[in-house]
Amino acid sequence: MALTGIEIYKLLPKTNCGDCGVPTCLAFAMALAAGKTELDKCPHLSEEVRTKLAEASAPPILPVVIGAGDNALKIGGETVMFRHEKRFENPPGITILVTDKMSDAEVKDRLKKINELPYERVGLTLHADLVAVKSETGDTAKFTALANKVKAGTKANIILMSEKVETLAAGVKACAERKPLLYAATKDNFEAIVKLTKESGCPLAVKAKSVEELAVLTEKLGAAGIKNIVLDSGARNVKQALQDQLIIRSAALNKKYRPLGYPTIVFPCEMTKDPMKEAIIAAMFVAKYAGIIVLSDLNGESLFPLLVARLNIYTDPQRPMTTKQGIYEINNPNENSPLMVTSNFSLTYSIVSSEIESSKVPCYLFVKDTEGLSVVTSWAAGKFNSESIGSAILKSGITDKIKHHKLIIPGYIADERDAIAEEMPGWEIIVGPKDAADITPFLKAFKP
Repeated sequence: MALTGIEIYKLLPKTNCGDCGVPTCLAFAMALAAGKTELDKCPHLSEEVRTKLAEASAPPILPVVIGAGDNALKIGGETVMFRHEKRFENPPGITILVTDKMSDAEVKDRLKKINELPYERVGLTLHADLVAVKSETGDTAKFTALANKVKAGTKANIILMSEKVETLAAGVKACAERKPLLYAATKDNFEAIVKLTKESGCPLAVKAKSVEELAVLTEKLGAAGIKNIVLDSGARNVKQALQDQLIIRSAALNKKYRPLGYPTIVFPCEMTKDPMKEAIIAAMFVAKYAGIIVLSDLNGESLFPLLVARLNIYTDPQRPMTTKQGIYEINNPNENSPLMVTSNFSLTYSIVSSEIESSKVPCYLFVKDTEGLSVVTSWAAGKFNSESIGSAILKSGITDKIKHHKLIIPGYIADERDAIAEEMPGWEIIVGPKDAADITPFLKAFKP
């Protein structure tokens, strides 16, 4: 059972050193109990206390990391059945499948897609995350060559899939530094794959014929010291696969049943041959409750809406989406390019930056931190006013990039023009359009 904030506090060193990023140990304990910080943030815990707190504060569905470095993918870590209860934590990894039966041209085409189909939306880059490398021929040499090709051809994280442990071992040897997910442990290969997993330090997927069999296998893996586990119930029928997802999630969260407290992997690519139906099935599993979703291919017309759906579902409903404060260069601006300002509500940034990009006019856009509020709302709340705008822009370093002193403000805050001018002596404050649709003609007619 999870510890309360006070119970956690009793185990902390009570130094109030602030090394964890919050001012007091009590504040850290409360944040840890609420899942808003991580245990590793405190550098002063004894190993005994760290072990005790790690076990007590672990989420019902343990997190699993696939890959290494900045590009690693974290899945799991979930704490609620429904997003509105709190939030979903780690978005599922979208995966493209390649096999050793495919021609070199087809493999190259699929790797090209995962590399060239990222999308910019609300200041974020949306993209697929993994390549599943599957052995269909049973030829270890072909599988190893394919694993090397994927490693060289993309920075995406990797899933190695084979029924033969010796084939998986060869694949691991080819891309060990990428810490691939090994697929899969079964009741038939258990001893051999446990040995490989321990030697490689890679996460491990477990495949069974039922949820009940999964639980048996994961208990044995836990006893063997393996915790980085991904679950595959083996269902390839849509209805059964969905039922299994619900059962696994509910058992882990509501029943605190640790043997099923791991993220899952699903295979829409094996549930239909219709690409659009596959995308619909994948969207269902984004919501209910997959950790990894394996697709047969990536197509822009279905991938983009799937990525947007994932973004929306895994956005914290209690916090607005924001863009980092700073200077954004659009259309390769120079020292004579216009300077505009807007709020850091991600949708506002996305719309404004898209309109500037469409205008083809080189421009600097300064995004002011308004705590995720839109222009009008942040102005009404006093977070997008003359003092905050003027101070932020003058401290931004923009004067090192432009030789003019002209600032374009949104039309909705026209009343702030004179006050901003007082905060920015020597600057000309220009009132821009109210509506984003008018940005293009405005910029084309603008003279710095």
